[in-house]
Amino acid sequence: MPVINRIAEFHADMAAWRHDLHQHPELALQEERTSAIVRDKLTAFGVDEIITGMARTGVIGVIRGRAPGGAIGLRADMDALPIEEATGLPYASVNPGVMHACGHDGHTTMLLGAARYLAETRNFAGTVYVIFQPAEERFGGGEMMVKEGLFDRCPMDLVFGMHNWPSHKAGEFVWRIGPMMAAVANIDIVVRGKGAHGAYPHNGTDPVLAASAIVMAMQSVVARNVNPLDNAVVTIANIAGGHAFNVIPETVRLGGTARWFTPAVGDLLEAAVTRIARSTAEAFGATADVIFERMYPATVNDAEATALARRAAEAVAGAGRVVEMERPTMGGEDFSFMLNAKQGNYIMLGGARGAADPQVHHPKYDFNDDILPVGASYWVTLAEQLLPRR
Repeated sequence: MPVINRIAEFHADMAAWRHDLHQHPELALQEERTSAIVRDKLTAFGVDEIITGMARTGVIGVIRGRAPGGAIGLRADMDALPIEEATGLPYASVNPGVMHACGHDGHTTMLLGAARYLAETRNFAGTVYVIFQPAEERFGGGEMMVKEGLFDRCPMDLVFGMHNWPSHKAGEFVWRIGPMMAAVANIDIVVRGKGAHGAYPHNGTDPVLAASAIVMAMQSVVARNVNPLDNAVVTIANIAGGHAFNVIPETVRLGGTARWFTPAVGDLLEAAVTRIARSTAEAFGATADVIFERMYPATVNDAEATALARRAAEAVAGAGRVVEMERPTMGGEDFSFMLNAKQGNYIMLGGARGAADPQVHHPKYDFNDDILPVGASYWVTLAEQLLPRR
């Protein structure tokens, strides 16, 4: 079964919704306008119940089928990124410094399209929860919803997520059993020395020099501490310290990220980053305060749920356009919290227009509207296959 005809009929509506969301992006836990639009559309679609307030701006639509049965959850994220848009599109962001650079505008739209169809037809038995989650990019909205009782308030057998993937052909689904995306930690290191005049460095303890040595030493964390057969990343991505050409500052701050898949490697990274930062600073007569803040666990797909997701994807796209991901990605995803609490699957939907397409988190990235009905049809097919009418 290809794209569902009825969904294809309102493809233009979906594109208009997506463009509006793209033009008015909102950062994590600030998705007030987005949340209101989702509520209004779910109300207009005639869903049975709307739950609000989870993770502040989260919205859940409850759609009941024509007979009793099981229950599944379908999740989309809503938040944008702190990026200045450079697409030049007529529907480019009107909010300075905020942009839908990861495609969450498309994710929200595809799930809204599915909700519209499911509420119209109700060709299933049981309950479908359409979960519009805030704060995926920061603050872990997925974790917040789980802790606030998502699966108690919305009892479901399985939960599913989906992300657009512009490095794969448009309309091609990409699946993987086991680790799909990496665990994530933020690294914050404050190097403290003693300020001095730049002409008299011997009167101080230079935190800039110590911080520079720490950045170089961090390259050994993975290269000389992690088993080469394991996957890990440690990146120092920003340095801040000092304001004048001739003043050695008191402090320098380093910020970065760590990524891994297994808990043991995460523990190793935390210990190594902390040890190396502190000991390197000490070697230069300085000190280092280290925070290794674990943000998201690894996104790990259940084998049984992945088989169900593949079956639905093949029904929409054809078996030849449903491919296995060769290796997991080092990107992170807070849907991992839902998968830690409930059996489920996370799948990718290709959206490439061409080989030179900007990737997610790029100021020129734009979600491909052509795949909106493909994603919505996947959600609907998944619901109708897993909750069949007898």
